[in-house]
Amino acid sequence: MAAKTSQGKPWRKPKALSPLDSVAVIAPSGPVSSSRLTNGLSVLAERYRVVQSDGLLEQRGFLAGDDGRRLAELRWALSDPHIHAVFCARGGHGALRLVSPLLAASSEELPHRPLVGFSDVTVLHALLAVHQRVTIHGPVIAQLGELPVSDREVLWALLESTQPPPPVTGLISLSGNLRATSGRLLGGNLEVLSRLCGTPLQASMIDSGPVVLLVEEVTEAPYRIDRALTHLRQAGALDRVVAAVVGDLMRCEGPQEHPSALEVIGERLGSLGIPVLAGVPLGHGSRNRAVPLGVQVHVSPRHGSLEFLEAAVE
Repeated sequence: MAAKTSQGKPWRKPKALSPLDSVAVIAPSGPVSSSRLTNGLSVLAERYRVVQSDGLLEQRGFLAGDDGRRLAELRWALSDPHIHAVFCARGGHGALRLVSPLLAASSEELPHRPLVGFSDVTVLHALLAVHQRVTIHGPVIAQLGELPVSDREVLWALLESTQPPPPVTGLISLSGNLRATSGRLLGGNLEVLSRLCGTPLQASMIDSGPVVLLVEEVTEAPYRIDRALTHLRQAGALDRVVAAVVGDLMRCEGPQEHPSALEVIGERLGSLGIPVLAGVPLGHGSRNRAVPLGVQVHVSPRHGSLEFLEAAVE
């Protein structure tokens, strides 16, 4: 089923949360470590009432249970009227396997609440972007208990405040273009984004008006990062990108004689003639600052800043 966004309609935001609201924790991708999950759940439970399925810790190879289990859990979390937000337990792999049945759902069949996660959850962010839904690129539960308190507070504020979050500052320019520009923040994990090319989810990148592209990566050598960015460009997925911001590139080293991952990104995206800023403290490292996806942002290379023009919730 083809999916298409519409630039003319405003993107929908979920309702703001309040402390002690009920939130769902799901595992739509890879299996979850029991100890890391327990640590993250304890942090989440200090703020909200946590609801989870009995199969959250299931494992089938590199998946958190079979496709049927994970799809049923996701559908429950997105549709239960008592759930106010959906948190993903882990990234890994598997969300793309759930897309085909979900594409058959209309926007009306997907009651809106914040979806929080990153890495493989990039697939679900793109799915909801096709329906013009604002989501949150933020920590998975297995990571939440290991983050500094400041990152947790940013996440709670995104979920509960109807004011735009503070800007991200201290960014460095990777391209010669220092022109300030604005667009809709979209993206996520680079490798996952490249796998959306040729699927209906690619529409989220090319039918959303001017886009500020967010990318982060883990354990991908520089030549593979080059391949993913070149693939995105040749597929037309970067045609509407007016700026890019880069998060962590964890364990993405190659041979010493090769360019670094950051140099590859600067060259590949800089060749589009757009500003490219690096240093956003998010991804697979020791920090993962939550940011809203689908909102309008302003990029200022001269000031090294990413400014949010909208809140994540209403």
